[in-house]
Amino acid sequence: MAGMNVVIGSGPAGVACAQALLDQGESVRMLDAGLVLEPERAALVEQLKRGRPDEWTSSDLKAYQAGMIPDVGGVPLKLVYGSDFAYRGADESLGTQYRGVGLRPSLAKGGLSNVWGAAMLPYLERDLERWPFGLAVLAPHYSAVLRLTGLAARADSLEALFPLFTQELTNLRLSQQATRLLDNLGRNRRSLEQAGVYFGQSRLAVRGQSPRGGDGCNYCRLCMYGCPYGHIYTSAATVSQLQLNRNFSYQPGVLVTALRELGSGVQITGIEQSTGKPGTWHGARVFVGAGAIPTTRILLRSLEAYGQTAWLYDSQYFLLPLIMLKRVAGASREWAHTLSQVFIELLAPSGKGPTAHLQFYSNSDLISQAVANSFGPLQRPLAWLVRDLQERLLVAQGFLPSDRSSRIAVRLEKDRSDGPDTLELKAEINPEARARVRQAVAKLLRHAWHLGAVPVPPMLKVAEPGRSFHSGGSFPMSHQPKGFQTDLLGRLPGWQRVHAIDATIFPSIPATTITLSVMANAHRIGWEAAQLDRLGSAGA
Repeated sequence: MAGMNVVIGSGPAGVACAQALLDQGESVRMLDAGLVLEPERAALVEQLKRGRPDEWTSSDLKAYQAGMIPDVGGVPLKLVYGSDFAYRGADESLGTQYRGVGLRPSLAKGGLSNVWGAAMLPYLERDLERWPFGLAVLAPHYSAVLRLTGLAARADSLEALFPLFTQELTNLRLSQQATRLLDNLGRNRRSLEQAGVYFGQSRLAVRGQSPRGGDGCNYCRLCMYGCPYGHIYTSAATVSQLQLNRNFSYQPGVLVTALRELGSGVQITGIEQSTGKPGTWHGARVFVGAGAIPTTRILLRSLEAYGQTAWLYDSQYFLLPLIMLKRVAGASREWAHTLSQVFIELLAPSGKGPTAHLQFYSNSDLISQAVANSFGPLQRPLAWLVRDLQERLLVAQGFLPSDRSSRIAVRLEKDRSDGPDTLELKAEINPEARARVRQAVAKLLRHAWHLGAVPVPPMLKVAEPGRSFHSGGSFPMSHQPKGFQTDLLGRLPGWQRVHAIDATIFPSIPATTITLSVMANAHRIGWEAAQLDRLGSAGA
């Protein structure tokens, strides 16, 4: 491929695509808004990193955990290191307006991987019915990106459905509550699987303990606030690794606004954020991985598709507390990681993909706070009951597939007074979504004895569309693309050198986790695009 390739965005899609290009000897420039953690917060992280958890002061921890105020419905918006830098300035820069939508964009270096839950599952063959290719196409790219992220997991019954795609596994110690939950499930495996309930230990992009030694998780209980030791994967870390390659360059402070194909290259227009002035860049090919909202905006503006609606599919998100039948004494004081510890998949009897994916969380500081706060002024007089509930409570995050969920209408509107464009996102509610959530909860209730935990339906929280952050499909891939569809390399009709590479090109959003498949598909596009000119088929 002659000339410089440009990747837009430093999130998981961007780094996976860049790695594929570099692995074939291509040159890559990454353009990125690239907002980073503010220096005073970075200094606090470094201070905690230098010490052991038992050496941290209460004042340092209070500052580190600032802004995360949980209730039974979760946290309004997940911060990291007490900072909102993952979202800061994005709505103002992109001109976004929301009507009933929980999805938010990021202009941070590493994008939303700064605040994600690190959950990693591939898709099933049955999940890809609406896709123009099957699992065999993604499989080698799952393996490739797992070399970037690492995987803390174990071979268990989930492997019968979801291959691991790597033999380089690390280990994370489970909490006592998670161990009991898995023991309960394991004793009832046959009955559960006959009912379409599959389970296993969570799979996380976290540096666990390796058989070969080296550092790993410190079990400091701060996962939900951001790991001070950097053990939770972020694509910002991969950017740093890519910068060691002489064929890679990283340019932050750029907000890309539009693209235009010119002959054998692409003209990129944007804004240099330090000055607010417009800028122009060029690339032989451009790979757009800025995230569901920013990529949709870039493509709509490049097409001058003002007033037209693009649809973002979504995976309906819900939050469900469960009470364990037996208290796990000491759970609220245990040193453990606080990301998801157990996955449960509810499969359709028809043999189609999961009707719901559930991630179970055991006790954490956030869960303990939520329980205590729910008692209000009675939490001290009833301290014994608060502790009992804290050490029985599990929380499940649930996700539905997009065909059972609501969706989001996206429209780019041009200001009549020649002001900035506005990107409007409006939820279109699928009334079936809540019914499907209730069905999932009912299924868990029917198997409460097998779980050793009882769901609490009155405390069920069904979130607004987009709150899962598992959204995409505004420019879905198709064998014969038309309109807002793209080909198998993420190119709109008539375009040859501009490739969308993130979830905006997913034809559907399965219930299971999204980031691993986003990275695998972006890696696939980068790998295949690098071969086009070499094969003498640049326009193929």
